[in-house]
Amino acid sequence: MAHYLKNITTVSRRLRKLPFFTKAPIFFTNPTRINPQNCTAASCWNNCGFLDWGGFGYSTSSVEANGLAAMRLEDGGETHQEFLRWKNGGGIFHHLASIDPSSCIEVGAVIHSRAVLGADVYIGSGSIIGPGVAIGQSTKVGYNVALNNCMVGDFCIIHNGVSVGQDGFGFFIDEDGKMSKKPQNMYAKIGNHVEVGANTCIDRGSWRDTVIGDHTKIDNLVQIAHNVVIGKNCLLCGQVGIAGSATVGDYVTLGGRVAIRDHVSVVSRVRLAANSCVTRDIVESGDYGGFPAVPIREWRRQVAKHHISCKEVKIRPDRYRACVEKRWHSRLFAPSPHHRGRGSYYLLVPPRAC
Repeated sequence: MAHYLKNITTVSRRLRKLPFFTKAPIFFTNPTRINPQNCTAASCWNNCGFLDWGGFGYSTSSVEANGLAAMRLEDGGETHQEFLRWKNGGGIFHHLASIDPSSCIEVGAVIHSRAVLGADVYIGSGSIIGPGVAIGQSTKVGYNVALNNCMVGDFCIIHNGVSVGQDGFGFFIDEDGKMSKKPQNMYAKIGNHVEVGANTCIDRGSWRDTVIGDHTKIDNLVQIAHNVVIGKNCLLCGQVGIAGSATVGDYVTLGGRVAIRDHVSVVSRVRLAANSCVTRDIVESGDYGGFPAVPIREWRRQVAKHHISCKEVKIRPDRYRACVEKRWHSRLFAPSPHHRGRGSYYLLVPPRAC
């Protein structure tokens, strides 16, 4: 027994030298396997449930549970048995997570319980994969990404700073006149081959799932509110904002800073010019623009009329004096940028005003 205790002391000293086992106690996964008669330092090391692989202590129980070697973590003197360290990249994962051995989890990334990662998934540093999140094969998640209450398809690219699955913006005033939050209990579903630009936000649903169709490409700084459904093969340019419960069909292109009102439906194969605002349903395919959005030809006619009405028309100085004699306000006119003492002026109103 004295020899047995001596070997246990040797194992404890060896554990204290490891970077992730400082102040950590020894855990015996199967004490019945230890034979005090043949208890050497190496045999106690393996029988205590740890393997010496590459200079780190790996738990054989976590190897059996996850199919891959993992390191126990220690923080502030407490050993968190539920979180382990992934060997391919050094990230942290929960022991209840299901991760394909080919996945890469970089240092600083955290995978929570019941998360599912498919084959060849890459998780960048600083990213958080929340409980129950499912990520399809060959999907790349950039740095500082937060995924929660969502499912991501295969071959997707999620760029840096994206947030998916957070609560939508929904409130109401109760009987007492206080602001109360509407429940947000649904999910966000992202299809296959979808690319989401940096710092884009996609909210989870409240009464239906927020859906992004297959092969849809989303630019940076896009806001997609709760309950929004976007079809396949859509293009959303930068700073697009889609309000809650809107429905967008397939093959829709939204130019930069396009806004879509809540509970509005946009039919398939529609293109919206930049800075357009959709305030009512669009039921016919085609090109639209303006505020509110109208067919592109009508919008161009509106722009042309406005341009003509505000166009600066150059007039002669004698006509300028005649208009002044008729007591037209002097602010209707402005000096020409090429004045140079020649007496040229610009009329700031339509020509028929004089």
